[in-house]
Amino acid sequence: MAWLVAEDRVVASLEVADTRGARRRGLIGRDGIEGALLLSPARSVHTMRMRFAIDVAHLDADMTVLSVVTMPPWRIGRWHPRARHVIEAEAGSLRRWGIEPGVTIEVRS
Repeated sequence: MAWLVAEDRVVASLEVADTRGARRRGLIGRDGIEGALLLSPARSVHTMRMRFAIDVAHLDADMTVLSVVTMPPWRIGRWHPRARHVIEAEAGSLRRWGIEPGVTIEVRS
């Protein structure tokens, strides 16, 4: 089990999708997620065949948040040229956790 840490605060449990298959599968087929999913490497995501809206945070190579957007199901997200990782969580979660552009994220085991 991994943890999503923002500004030295554990904010959520974290699943890590670091293989091609895990990144391709992502959150498809689920009815929700407790915590968040880190896709690495990744520069963009889609919500095709998803059952719920998600928050998406694009992170640079240093794990600093570049942008945060909310995506409804059946959308194709914008590609972010500086992104190296993406965090997905249920819509509204990232705001509640204080994750916004400029915040540095850490993954702890």
